[in-house]
Amino acid sequence: MSYLDNMTKHILVNGAGGFIGGHLVKRLKAEDFWVRAVDLKRHEYSDSPADEFIVGDLRDQDLARAVVQDIDEVYQLAADMGGAGYIFTGEHDACVMHNSATINLNCLEYGRVAGVKKFFYSSSACAYPEYNQLDPDNPKCSEDSAYPAAPDSEYGWEKLFSERLYLAYMRNYGVQVRIARFHNIFGPEGTWDGGREKAPAALCRKVAQSPDGGEIEIWGDGLQTRSFLYIDECLEAVRRLVKSDFTGPVNIGSEEMVTINQLAGLVMEIGGKRLTIHHIPGPLGVRGRNSDNRLIGQKLGWKPSRPLREGLEETYSWIAAQVKKTDCLAGPAA
Repeated sequence: MSYLDNMTKHILVNGAGGFIGGHLVKRLKAEDFWVRAVDLKRHEYSDSPADEFIVGDLRDQDLARAVVQDIDEVYQLAADMGGAGYIFTGEHDACVMHNSATINLNCLEYGRVAGVKKFFYSSSACAYPEYNQLDPDNPKCSEDSAYPAAPDSEYGWEKLFSERLYLAYMRNYGVQVRIARFHNIFGPEGTWDGGREKAPAALCRKVAQSPDGGEIEIWGDGLQTRSFLYIDECLEAVRRLVKSDFTGPVNIGSEEMVTINQLAGLVMEIGGKRLTIHHIPGPLGVRGRNSDNRLIGQKLGWKPSRPLREGLEETYSWIAAQVKKTDCLAGPAA
């Protein structure tokens, strides 16, 4: 596709004030697309290069109807979400389900009426059944294992519902749909404090804030397993999926599985600190999770190209700078 072809294609990114959405806008502008960005707030850590940035609530039908006008493709990443401290306590279940489902219902209905040709939907590995993720060493997360459904959170149930919603619109209205199940995407310019941050960012913050020889806290015994995918890798996979003729759902993640203790150890090495881990009670999610990349390899010829440590080095450097900036703004202790 030429530069002029890209400029004539209008793309809407919902959730552009968030971590993945903000990086996606930059990627799409680098490919010379015209981009409209929408979110409740502007990006906290960088200026958006979007051609148009609308601050608004996609739960509002009037706004949802307006932003899809003259749009060819929608990347729908807007959701009420966060890390384990937000998703797994149960305190936010009604908001998580209502807010995210409403956004998707509005996006699809007003988008198809406006003539949007293609929708990308960011689902989650949280859609997979808890019963397949009890063994930390052998989790099962192949795409076909999502049913019989039994996610470990209402966040996961909403993701499954919305996947089916997009597929129903494809069957009944002929719109094109692409669905990805993200597995723990991380990197710079993401939430790193406040309770909605995910494990890599939380650990980078804790290590950066701790003096050498100090202590950091980890929820549970730290033997729960996960895989983590750097943001640039995620965006490459998303773009391949959207340009392909494959609908999905498909995993976008890494197969480099580590325990949370191992993840903490890597961050300590990067930060050059020897710290003690203090394990405390807290929300954990499933015991084990790892991306199964067989299907995306077959369909898109994609696999991650960088080891976890490389992404962590860049993420730690950025978060350490945020910690230092925050400390400077706070000034000396009284």
